[in-house]
Amino acid sequence: MHAFIPDRHAARVRRRSECRGSALLAVLVLAAFHGRPVEAQSPVPPQAALQGPATGAVTPSPAATQPVDVVLEDQFRNRRGTADLRGDVVVLVYAARHGAEAALDVGRRLHLRFHPTADGAEAEAWSTQPVVPPAGWPAGVRVPDVHVVPIACVPEVPRPLHAVARTRLRQESPHVSVWLDFDDVMRQQFGMVPDEPNVAVIDTRGVVHGVRSGHVDPALFEDLVRVVDRLRVASLANLRTAAVPPPVVPAGSVAPRGAAAGSGVVPAGGIR
Repeated sequence: MHAFIPDRHAARVRRRSECRGSALLAVLVLAAFHGRPVEAQSPVPPQAALQGPATGAVTPSPAATQPVDVVLEDQFRNRRGTADLRGDVVVLVYAARHGAEAALDVGRRLHLRFHPTADGAEAEAWSTQPVVPPAGWPAGVRVPDVHVVPIACVPEVPRPLHAVARTRLRQESPHVSVWLDFDDVMRQQFGMVPDEPNVAVIDTRGVVHGVRSGHVDPALFEDLVRVVDRLRVASLANLRTAAVPPPVVPAGSVAPRGAAAGSGVVPAGGIR
């Protein structure tokens, strides 16, 4: 689920073919269906607080408090939903056809940043590599994963050709799940700049942290990485270490001063 780039060739040329396969995948899926033109689409931010500027970091979404569940099918006709990934950070990377290659590149780099061993893995194992924990992560606590989910936004593909789209995607990406948005769900729910990468970040609770649309330069990429790690660290407020459980406080009594500091639990609001 984390991976973004499929590989169809032998292991000795795997990395080179992944890059080529990604670009080919974007072209085939997003632009090659009987030459049908795509109507111009303007950004549709359903909630202004969710839509980041075209240039800038991921914009936090203070108004978003309820978990969301984006439900789509992949090329194997498997139902995929963000609610199934609750407890981990989910990064949805999506674009219309003209922004597809840039979005693919952003997703590939994000996956490799959080799963660096994927760089030397076979294609079948690319998406199952272990995640790197944030700096200072305590022992005994499960590390939240980072699921970078590629979404092909193809509302221009008519229903009779949906099966053709899935078949081509299965051929291009036999090991990596690519979610297919035939119904314009992503644009309507999160907004979209059609010709640029769009990135929606969902925290471990399933709440949308923010959305960013536009070119991702190196500085903004690093900002995105920091946002994801902050969300992972913030999840410690709802976790405890296996080695140091929180103290048992009898009903009606007052917890001793400073007890939380030795409990292995980070108090709510203690993460900046």
